[in-house]
Amino acid sequence: MVDKKSLSERDICTKYITPALEQAGWDIQAQVREEFSFTAGRVIVKGRLHARGKQKRADYLLSYRKNQPLAVIEAKDNKHSLGAGMQQALSYGEDLDVPFVFSSNGDGFLFHDRTGLGPQTETQLSLEEFPSPEELWERYCQWKGIDNTARPVVEQPYYDDGSGRVPRYYQMVAINRTVEAVAKGQDRILLVMATGTGKTFTAFQIIWRLWKARQKKRILFLADRNVLVDQAKNNDFRPFGQAMTKVTNRTVDKSYEVYLSLYQAVTGNEEEKNIYKEFSPDFFDLVVIDECHRGSAAEDSAWRRILEYFSSATHIGLTATPKETKEVSNIDYFGAPVYTYSLKQGIQDGFLAPYKVIRVDLDKDLQGFRPSKGQTDKHGHVIEDRIYNQKDFDRKMVLEQRTQAVAQRITEYLAGSDPYQKTIVFCEDIDHAERMRQALVNLNPERVAENRKYVMRITGDEDEGKAELDNFINPEERYPVIATTSKLMTTGVDAQTCKLIVLDRRINSMTEFKQIIGRGTRINEDYNKHWFTILDFKKATELFADPDFDGEPVQVYRPKEGGSVLPGDEGGEAEPVPEGIGDDFGPYETGEEKGEGTEPETPWSSDDPAGPEAGWDTGGPGEGDPGPKRYVVDDVEVEVLAERVQYLDANGDLITESLKDYTRKRVKQQYASLDDFLKRWDRAGRKQAIIEELADQGVFWDDLIREVGDSLGEEPDPFDVICHIVYDQPPHSRKERAENVRKRDYFTEYGETARQVLDGLLEKYAEAGIEPIEDRKVLTLDPFNRLGSPMELIQAFGGKEGYEQAVRELEEALYHQQA
Repeated sequence: MVDKKSLSERDICTKYITPALEQAGWDIQAQVREEFSFTAGRVIVKGRLHARGKQKRADYLLSYRKNQPLAVIEAKDNKHSLGAGMQQALSYGEDLDVPFVFSSNGDGFLFHDRTGLGPQTETQLSLEEFPSPEELWERYCQWKGIDNTARPVVEQPYYDDGSGRVPRYYQMVAINRTVEAVAKGQDRILLVMATGTGKTFTAFQIIWRLWKARQKKRILFLADRNVLVDQAKNNDFRPFGQAMTKVTNRTVDKSYEVYLSLYQAVTGNEEEKNIYKEFSPDFFDLVVIDECHRGSAAEDSAWRRILEYFSSATHIGLTATPKETKEVSNIDYFGAPVYTYSLKQGIQDGFLAPYKVIRVDLDKDLQGFRPSKGQTDKHGHVIEDRIYNQKDFDRKMVLEQRTQAVAQRITEYLAGSDPYQKTIVFCEDIDHAERMRQALVNLNPERVAENRKYVMRITGDEDEGKAELDNFINPEERYPVIATTSKLMTTGVDAQTCKLIVLDRRINSMTEFKQIIGRGTRINEDYNKHWFTILDFKKATELFADPDFDGEPVQVYRPKEGGSVLPGDEGGEAEPVPEGIGDDFGPYETGEEKGEGTEPETPWSSDDPAGPEAGWDTGGPGEGDPGPKRYVVDDVEVEVLAERVQYLDANGDLITESLKDYTRKRVKQQYASLDDFLKRWDRAGRKQAIIEELADQGVFWDDLIREVGDSLGEEPDPFDVICHIVYDQPPHSRKERAENVRKRDYFTEYGETARQVLDGLLEKYAEAGIEPIEDRKVLTLDPFNRLGSPMELIQAFGGKEGYEQAVRELEEALYHQQA
């Protein structure tokens, strides 16, 4: 008879759980996925390298159809209780949006029913009582209110070409919730998904399922940039084949079923430009609006008129940044989002790139600048006597040496990391972007000599710069490296390899801030893009601390009298918003359909033209005398006053304290005393596992060692870093620890070859730390490969077990005393 207590967790799955599923009628090949990993593992930055944190993995994911997940099962070995895995399983159930959660140790199942339809929330089941697929599906449909009419639509599978590209877990949740909402008759739907999380692919799968089920027969997909329409048509939407067309300003062909269009291609200020009116109002039964935070959020927008014309159709809006201000509202039009996948969640799951913030404070930004009495600027204009501060710089007051100081810091950062990493510098306007371009060109003469396009101004007013936009975002093109811009690159630019975002523009719009940050969040494994840096000169990153940055969108707009009101929204005061947050900033967004970031062919009329007369009005106050729109001062020194680095912690929040203080707090949460830490360290089969565990929880080893390096001496061991900064123990370097082992005649009990191997491992430890000596692959490297093959070296210890025992004893000798 098998002793269950001696079986591994995998044995419990194979011998008890899987047979119970088969007996209940589950198709193991089609409906059951074992060891289902559904996240990528958070990116952990290690200097210039990176590692991945642990993936979330459900032991079993059960689906009625392949696109209809219903349940998760968390398995434990039989030394655990029946419900030991329940809390973990419930967490996975929430992520995967499944209502049925099971935990098992092989004796039976603990069943947690999140629908509330059962007699009680948790029930113990025997192995023979596991519910069938049909039973769970019936209960699911009852819970969701999916009737017999809606079921064929909900059960329609997603598109799968067999290439292995299937929706990620959060995309599946977004697709399923949207399809279910449409099947049940909801006609205004909003999806909020962070930049870089695959909104277009998600939209395609939604459309595909509704189209194949014939729930929706003629579909219009609207985007606000030509490149987005073409990318959709040529990539994600390609399976529609001959049923799909792109709408242009020419006469439309009404024989297609799927239409892709630029907003600007189907609307205009003049009646004859409104090509969409060649379609009857009831022609489309589904309209999908990409980047719906833009014109479609405003009641009086020209874009909104398209949606009102096709008002009988179902409208699905997709955005990374829902616009909720006192004037415009996505929620007022679409309703509350059916699903939100945030930047923070994307980073924690490992699908989006984490970032660090370098906040640079310039002396004049903090202290202000006041001209002396009668002081003139470089053009001879008497400067108005008042204090000019950060709000004024590069708008009403140009300090040329400030531009130089910013460009110098950007250049220093690139020189110290990778001078060819793609960089976007966001400036106040076109004139500022041009001055920044000139400063960067002069500070990087060697790079510019290699290629004049090393630095380019990419703004809406200048064709040559705009022509380089595609090269900038193309990972295979090295040039341009640095792009200076104002508004053109804030949205819709798929800059997969952008590693540095420079903020030298005041940003008071949360929508705009999210869009700018989104330029760096994409991961590109092929080009080693896993994280990015934000270099902030104008305190824009203070918006990270605002709850609105990564929280659920909250409606603050209220419709005008006589306008529509959402259910449950009748009456009441508008919820206040922090001053400046969410409101449009300056002149930039007062006419969105004409702005940069909408369609690059049209420049922003509010940006100043670059040229010798940039920044000057033709008439000033009184008597027709000319007066400056902005003063230009070239003889005021500007210096970096302070600089601070902030990192994302394990919860996705920016650390606001020193790394030393943060590490002390994080470690003590897990190991309250030095004794606790030492016991864990001693018991660990692999010391590196503890280092990786702490890194996964937000300890930034490389940056931490740099920050406290002076007090720790040369090449400290992570063990000593923790003992010193957390528990105030005197530190040792790795070389000191290695030498202490040698002094104790540690090797005497071993033969000659074994002693040489152990001495080599000590050298590797002194050079690179504990990680290499815990990996047997080190035996393939110099100097070990000169002593013999890995097998021969292991045999010098009597075999694998003897070698591993010797390594453990070597580690004990290294750490046998903590001080």
